Amino acid sequence: MAEETANDTQVAQDNEITPDGEAVQGDEMVQGEELAQGDELVQGEELAQGDDLVQGNELVVAEETTPRTGIRRRRKKSLVWEHFTIEEVAGGATRACCNLCKQTFAYSSGSKIAGTSHLKRHITLGSCPKIKTQEQRLALPSAGGTDNDGEGTVERRTKRRYRYTGYANAAFDQDRSCSYLAKMIIQHDYPLHIVQQPAFATFIESLQPRFRIVDVDTMEGEVYAVYQKEKENLLQAFSTMPGRISLTIGLWTTSQTLGYVSLAGQFIDSEWKVHRRMLSFMMVSSPHSENALSEAISMCLSDWNMKDRLFTITLDNECSSHDIYSANLRDHLSNKNNLMLKGQLFVVRCYAHILNAAALDVIASIHGVIYSIRESIKFIKASSAREEKFAEIALQLEIPSTKTLCLDVTTQWNTTYLMLLAALDYKQAFTTLETCDDNYNEAPSAEDWKKVEAACTYLKLLYDSAHSIMAAANPTSNLFFHEAWKLQLELTNGTGHEDPVFSSMAKDMHERFDKYWKDCSLVLAIAVVMDPRFKMKLVEFSYSKIYGAEAAKYVKVVDDAVHELYKEYVAQPLPLTPAYVEQGGANNGPASANNRQGAPSTGDGLLDFDMYLSEIQSSQPSKSELEQYLDESLTPRIQEFDILNWWKLNTVKFPTLSKMARDILAIPMSLVSSGNSIFTAGTGSHMLDDYRSSLRPEIVEALVCAKDWLQYSSATTEAPSSTLVKAEGS
Repeated sequence: MAEETANDTQVAQDNEITPDGEAVQGDEMVQGEELAQGDELVQGEELAQGDDLVQGNELVVAEETTPRTGIRRRRKKSLVWEHFTIEEVAGGATRACCNLCKQTFAYSSGSKIAGTSHLKRHITLGSCPKIKTQEQRLALPSAGGTDNDGEGTVERRTKRRYRYTGYANAAFDQDRSCSYLAKMIIQHDYPLHIVQQPAFATFIESLQPRFRIVDVDTMEGEVYAVYQKEKENLLQAFSTMPGRISLTIGLWTTSQTLGYVSLAGQFIDSEWKVHRRMLSFMMVSSPHSENALSEAISMCLSDWNMKDRLFTITLDNECSSHDIYSANLRDHLSNKNNLMLKGQLFVVRCYAHILNAAALDVIASIHGVIYSIRESIKFIKASSAREEKFAEIALQLEIPSTKTLCLDVTTQWNTTYLMLLAALDYKQAFTTLETCDDNYNEAPSAEDWKKVEAACTYLKLLYDSAHSIMAAANPTSNLFFHEAWKLQLELTNGTGHEDPVFSSMAKDMHERFDKYWKDCSLVLAIAVVMDPRFKMKLVEFSYSKIYGAEAAKYVKVVDDAVHELYKEYVAQPLPLTPAYVEQGGANNGPASANNRQGAPSTGDGLLDFDMYLSEIQSSQPSKSELEQYLDESLTPRIQEFDILNWWKLNTVKFPTLSKMARDILAIPMSLVSSGNSIFTAGTGSHMLDDYRSSLRPEIVEALVCAKDWLQYSSATTEAPSSTLVKAEGS
């Protein structure tokens, strides 16, 4: 009888009747309208299943389960002690101290225990100020932490134990989650139809069952909404841009007859940081037509409210058509835009592409020899025995080289150069191997090795120049003159080489590079004049090396262009910079004699002296900012010189000239973005994949542009200009 009473009591405990009249059996217990079932803690009308038990205001977790017919008995322990520590007080009593806010609460007074319900309320109902602050921070998308859209934030621990974090009331937001999904698709180039893939739907349901999977059309709308929002942020930032903008243009083709034109803008902001942002990715019927291209540029400038801010455009085009192409483009756009220096600086050719084109010409000229060397390396690498035999031959011949033979990647000419350079050191070993191994007959001849030597000589010039550009975190336009004039000089001298193999190769390279030099030497030279370490002095020095007796004529062309461009900037209205305003515009602008010399002294008997100084000042015309800049001594050349920071510090001293320097230094001399390899930059058009080609043009533009913008959006916090700040090794 006692045993039956005990069983009845246990059944009554495990089969309670809820206030709503519903029976709860087994290991489920309901409080109010809550049903705890499983591995979840749910509040309101949500369902939780399994081993969690909600009782009063406490969450308890079964750590042991004793099997019994139809009934499970468990030992319970409140997780409230994850947040509280027991402290002893006078009289044998204890108090519970919150680990976060350090408030204390009654727990026991001798034999009487107060329980844990009031402690649980302190955590879950927002009474703890520390948890309340964390909840507020969690609710902000920009708080920087990992967003948690789950209804009850319960973190899994070992042995089926859980830590209750206090965010049980965190709201799930379907719209915000969709926006994050769109950003993920944009940033990682996932296809839009990923939302229809069953595995993806299963994965999302396991994270948040309440998330409603959307269709492709809805996701297109989400992607476009992200694009529009980021575009508005960038438009606001551009409204504070102090100078002009220069464009880079990329041409894209598709498997269809259509093409796309990509336009990116490069500029220097008010903090003298250089930035490049994608502006447009527009479908055109004929991307290689200058009329279609100029229309795309005009539409882009109008869309971004920059019709009067265009400075230069940088593009890549074949030498044969570059003159006509750029002339037509210049004429078309000059009718709609006010071009500086009558458009002489308007069209700039990509330096990286000219290096690659010259390198590919050299490689093509000895393609037969390169084939033999590739096959030779393949033969040696085919087995360990052959590698050991080749190494033994190199040791016997006392070849000092430590280079390792390796095959090249045909799409990266720098790897071909390094392959040839290593093979050249082992040329005797290849010849010896051919005499020792009847299976090997690919050894290059002595004449072939001379061609390889000539190729390596000139490829080294291109290789070193490319590395010098890539070494700069943010290559401003002044850096390119150093590389271009040295390459022009070396190739010019190479055409007179006594060996016809060397001279022939140099002539072919010089023909291509000389075209670039004639097109771009003026803009390159003006850019280096804006470098306070060189100014006109490096132009004079380098031109004397290149042009000899005719150098003065070419130097004058640069000097005249610099002065003419400066006059155009003087004629423009000059807004005061914040630093300028603080010091007072009158102190830096045209002033009266008294202002120039300071207030007249009173009572010292030197009034006549002040008048004398005033007369001298008025009789001697003051130097312009440009003349003052050019006449000052050169800034010492130090390794870590920051030209943008120099101009930032000297903006007050040269308010007009610094404005000119800002625009010139922002000219993109290369289409290759900072941090990317020059060696992989091909010439001509890029190919858009079939999936992107199948999308609507506005969605393609949204995907391409938003991907570029989102990599900088984490910095959007304060002023509009700060949205442009980035650690742009970009």
